[in-house]
Amino acid sequence: MAKRGGFQKRSKASEEIPSSSLADIAFLLLIFFMVTTVFPNDKPRQINWVRAQAAEKISEKQKDILNIWMEKDGTVYINDQEWPMDEVHQVVAPLYASTNRALVISIRGDRDVPYHYMDALQKQLVAAGVVRVVFAAQLERQMQRERR
Repeated sequence: MAKRGGFQKRSKASEEIPSSSLADIAFLLLIFFMVTTVFPNDKPRQINWVRAQAAEKISEKQKDILNIWMEKDGTVYINDQEWPMDEVHQVVAPLYASTNRALVISIRGDRDVPYHYMDALQKQLVAAGVVRVVFAAQLERQMQRERR
């Protein structure tokens, strides 16, 4: 029998998964998630900032600072969520422990907050074992704007 041409029929499908473009796909997914991720910002609060004659710049990273907002009526906000005053230590203690005591608590209170509310907040922070507490002031806020 005579042979017809020199070509053989290749009908077998490849059993391997092509891996040449996996790095490209992973890179594109990484870029997609970075672009579409929304990082939460603190909600702006209408407070009268305390004035200070001098202020020291906090050299900590933003992730190592926990902002606690206190309004005139004694309402406490941690991470933009309202918390009762007697539960503040239960919220702050695990956060403080998870950072190996590197967390800085920044109290951002209204100028007109009565002293007994600030005292109660400080007692809650002592109960949570916090040792690094700063008070935000108007001068510090101006310094932050200048850095941007």
